[in-house]
Amino acid sequence: MRNLLPALLVLFFIPAGAQSSRHPFTFDDAAGLRSAHAAAFSPDGKSVLYRVLFGASKGPDKTEWHLIPITGGESRHLDLLDSFKPAGFTADGSALYGLQEVNKMAELATLPLAPPNTPAAAAATPKPLTALPRGIRSAQLSPDGSHYAILADPRLPDPLSDVHTVIEAEPMSVYVIGADGTGGAWWCPELRDVAAVAWSPDGSSLAVLSETPKIGFHYMRSFIDICSSSGPRHVATIDNAADGLGWINGGKELIFLSTTSSVLTPDHVWTVAAGGGTAVDRTPKLEGSAQQVSVDAKGNAWVMVARGVRSEVDSFRDNTLQTAYTWPDGTIDNVISPETASSPEVRVFTVADPQHPANLAVAHDSSLQKITTEGEDQVAKIALGESRAVHWTSKEGIALEGIITFPADYKPGQHYPFMVMPHGGPEANDTLRLDEFSRMFAGMGYIVLQPQYRGSTGYGTDFLNAIYQHFGDRAYRDVDSATDYAIAQGWADPNRLTIFGWSGGGFMTSWTVTQTQRYKAAIEGAGITDWLTFMWTSDLQQFDYDARWPDKDPNAFLMFSAAMHSEDVTTPLLILHGAADERVPTYEGRELFEVLAARGKTTRMVTYPGSPHFPTLWEQRQDVFREIAAWLARYNP
Repeated sequence: MRNLLPALLVLFFIPAGAQSSRHPFTFDDAAGLRSAHAAAFSPDGKSVLYRVLFGASKGPDKTEWHLIPITGGESRHLDLLDSFKPAGFTADGSALYGLQEVNKMAELATLPLAPPNTPAAAAATPKPLTALPRGIRSAQLSPDGSHYAILADPRLPDPLSDVHTVIEAEPMSVYVIGADGTGGAWWCPELRDVAAVAWSPDGSSLAVLSETPKIGFHYMRSFIDICSSSGPRHVATIDNAADGLGWINGGKELIFLSTTSSVLTPDHVWTVAAGGGTAVDRTPKLEGSAQQVSVDAKGNAWVMVARGVRSEVDSFRDNTLQTAYTWPDGTIDNVISPETASSPEVRVFTVADPQHPANLAVAHDSSLQKITTEGEDQVAKIALGESRAVHWTSKEGIALEGIITFPADYKPGQHYPFMVMPHGGPEANDTLRLDEFSRMFAGMGYIVLQPQYRGSTGYGTDFLNAIYQHFGDRAYRDVDSATDYAIAQGWADPNRLTIFGWSGGGFMTSWTVTQTQRYKAAIEGAGITDWLTFMWTSDLQQFDYDARWPDKDPNAFLMFSAAMHSEDVTTPLLILHGAADERVPTYEGRELFEVLAARGKTTRMVTYPGSPHFPTLWEQRQDVFREIAAWLARYNP
C-alpha cells in the first residue's frame, strides 16, 4: 500500500491540427516526460550525480545517469550498463559504487569514472567487491571512506529454488567490507531483521535499526543497537514502527522517526542517547508529518516534513525543528550531501511544482538555485490548466485540503465533468507537483480534485490516526465531501461525476459505490475489497488499519468490505489489477467482479500478466488508461 508508483497515466488522443500549438497533456507526453532526481554528491563537492527518468512506448521505465557541476551548465551523460545501479562516489571521487547484477543477484561493485567526453562504459566495466550467496540489498560508505556497510540476506541459497519457494520471514543482516573489497565479515549476526544502519562519526561502529518481520508477528516493534566488529550493544526498544537513523550531537545521540499512533506510520522526530535509555518524542505537537530524516557527514540533521500538500526540509538542532528550505507552491525532497567527512558542506535537493517536472536545486545559504531543466522543453509545448491547493469544511465540521486541477481551457462559471481521485496509502498524501494522473484527466476535459482525507500524512498525528478502524466511514465521508465542495463551487456538473483510485484509493472507489449512487462511472485499480482475507495475504504488514484478530472478530473486517455489499452497487465499475500483485492480491478484485457479475451489475475486470501492484511496462500502462478512457466515454459521456 505504501510507496505506490506515482506516475499513473491516462490515454488521450491529440486532435488533428493541434500539433502546431500547445496541446492538452496526453499519454505520449507522460511516457516521454523527463525528470531529474538527485542521487549523490562528489567528495570534492563540485559535481552532482543524478538520474533522469522517462518512459517509452514499450518496456519498463528508462533511466539515464548524468553528472553536472554544482554551478549548473552542461551535464555529462554517463553511458552505464543497465546492470549497474550507482549509489554514490568512492572516497577519492575517481569511481562510483553501486549494485551490479551478477548471476541474477545484486552485488557491491565499483566503476571507475572515465575522463570527461569519454563514455564510462567504454573505459571500464564494474568491478564486483562482494560475492554473497544471496546478493545484497544496499551499501553505505563510512565517513572516512574506508569501509562499506552492506545489508544482505545471510542465508545460503536454496538448492531447490528452481522448483519451489519456501514462505518464511526473510532475514536481513549487516556485512562490513573494506573499500577495496577485502576483509569482509558479518557484524552482529544475531541481528537478523535489520531495516537501516548509520555509521558512527568515527566510522568504528554502526547504529542499527531492526524491526519485527511480518510473518510470525501480530504487532510491530523496533529495536536500536550499536554494532561493531566485537558484537552488538542494545540501546532501546520502541513499541511501534520506526524509520531512518543517524548520529547527532557528536555521536552522543541517535535520531530517528517513530510515532505514537495506531496506524504504524512514523511521523515524529525522536532521539535516544547512544549509550542507551528511553527514546523521546521531540516533536509531540508537530502540525505536519516528518517523512524522512538524514544526517550528513558533518553531523547536521535534516528532516523532510509534509505540511499538507506542501513539503519542506527542516534542520533539527537543540531538539527543535526549524524550516530550512522550501520550494514555492511545490515539493522538495530530502537533502543529498557528500558522504565523506572531509568533503565540503554542500547540499542538493529534488524540487517540483504543478507546472514543472522534478529537477535539481542546489542550496546557497537559505535559498535554492535550480541547476537542471529536464523536461522543461517538453512542458513548454503542453497546455496546462491551473492546479492549486483548496480548502473546505465537511458537513461534520472537518477541515480538509485537496488539490484541484482544471482543464487548460477552463472557463469560470461553466460546469465540467468531474473526477474525485483519492490517493493510495492511505497513510500518504498528494503533493503540489506535475501529477500525470490529474493532468491527463484534465486533458480529457475533466476537473479533478485530489482530497486529503483523514488518514493522510501532513496534518498531524490525530488526523493520521483517525483512519484506524475507520477507513470505510470517516475517510469515505471526507472523500465524498470533496465532491460536495466541487459542486458548491460551480466547477462540477452534478450529473457527470466520476471516481477513480488505485490501491488504497481503489478501496475507496469500490467502497464508495456501495454507499452512494451519485457517481455515473467508477474505476478502481488494485483495491482492497475483502479486508478479512487481505489482512493476512498482503506482502506487507497491514494491521495498521485494524490490529484486532480477524478470526476473532470477522464482522469488524467485513463491515467495510465492498464484496459484502455488492447488491447496493448501481454505478458501472471497471476493475483493473496486476496479475502478479502481492501488495493487494489479485483475488481481491476478482472476488468483487465475480459477485457483481453474478448480481447482473455493470462491471468489467482487466488484469495485466506479470504486473505487480501497478504495471511496470508502458504498453500495459497505456492499456490501463485506454480502458479508463473507454469506460468514461461510455458511462459518463
